[in-house]
Amino acid sequence: MPLNITPPLINSSNPWATTLSDLRSLYKCPYTGAVTTRTSTLQGFAHNAAVHQYTFFDPHNLDCIHPYPPASDSSSPAPSQCARASASLNTLGYSPLPLSETLHNVELVSAEVGWRGKGWIISVTGTAEEIKECYRLISLVGEKVVMQLYMEINLSCPNISGKPPPAYDQVSLVEYLVAVGEAKREFGYGVKVGIKTPPYSNPRDFGVVKTALMESLGRDGATVDFITAANTLGMSLLLQSDPHNSSETSLGWTPTLSSADAEGIGGLAGSPLHPLALGNVRMLRRMLDSEDALRAISIVGIGGVSDAAGFGRMKSVGAEIVGVGTALGRKGVDAFREISFGPEARL
Repeated sequence: MPLNITPPLINSSNPWATTLSDLRSLYKCPYTGAVTTRTSTLQGFAHNAAVHQYTFFDPHNLDCIHPYPPASDSSSPAPSQCARASASLNTLGYSPLPLSETLHNVELVSAEVGWRGKGWIISVTGTAEEIKECYRLISLVGEKVVMQLYMEINLSCPNISGKPPPAYDQVSLVEYLVAVGEAKREFGYGVKVGIKTPPYSNPRDFGVVKTALMESLGRDGATVDFITAANTLGMSLLLQSDPHNSSETSLGWTPTLSSADAEGIGGLAGSPLHPLALGNVRMLRRMLDSEDALRAISIVGIGGVSDAAGFGRMKSVGAEIVGVGTALGRKGVDAFREISFGPEARL
C-alpha cells in the first residue's frame, strides 16, 4: 500500500533531525510530506563529540573539507570557497536522546500544530526484542497525536564497533522481521513499518533481503510496508595534510575525523553515493515486483539527492518517496525548496 506521503519528499534520518528545534523547523517546511527523526534507541546513544563527528567535502577537490565542529584555529576554506561540498563523511552513532524523549518532542509539535498535517517517520534501532518495545511506544503515541506515525528500523549503520549491520545477514534480518509481525499482532496495525538497508554492492545481498521477506510473511502478507535505501557507505576515509607529520621529502597525512577506533573511518554520503543508491533502489524495486506478496512494499530512496534532477532520477528507478540528508546538513530546509522548484521537479 502507498505510504500516502505528499509531497513525496522527506528528510532522511540524520543529525539535523535530533532536537525539538530541528523537528519544529522540519515540520514547518512546506516542501516536505513527512519528517524523519534521527535514529533513536530505547536508552539513548552515548554520544561523544570527540569521536562522533561529521564533515562536508568537495568530491572534486579533496583538499576542500569542512570539519564539524570546526577547530578554533581551522584553516579550512570558508563555505563560499567550498560551494561544491556536496559530499559528507561521518563517524556518528545514533541520537543521544532516548526514544521516549524523541516521542515527547513529536507530541509537543503535534500539540503546537493542532491539525492532521504531515506524518512522522520515527527511526529506531536495537535488538529485535527492543524493536518490539519501540513499536509499542510509538503505537501509544500514535493514539495521542493527530499525525500518521511510521517506524523505520535502522539495520544498516556502519559506524557501530563490533556490531555489523543486521541487514547483511539473512538470519538476523528474519529475526527482526518476525519481531515486527509479532509487535503488530500484539499492539495493533496502526503504525506502518520499514527497514533501512545499507548500500549493497553484491547482487547476492538483494537475494538475502528477498528470502528474509518471504520467510517472514504473515497471514496478511509482508511484515514491512517500506524499505529505505540506502544508508551511508561504510569503510570510507578522508585524509588531510598534516605538517606536523611531514618531512622534507614527503607530505604527512592524518584522518580528517576522529572515530571510536581512532581510525577516522566512517560512512560516506552525498553526491558520491548517488549512483550506488540509484542502483540499490532499482534492484530492490525489481526484486519486490518479482513476488506478488512483496509488490506492495514501497521504497524510500535516499542517497545524494540535492536538486530536482536527483529527485527525478530517484523517482525514475522506483522510489515512491525521496529522502534528503547531506543537502539538508549543508543548506538547511532551503534544500527542499531548491529541489521542489527546480526545472525537472515533479512533485
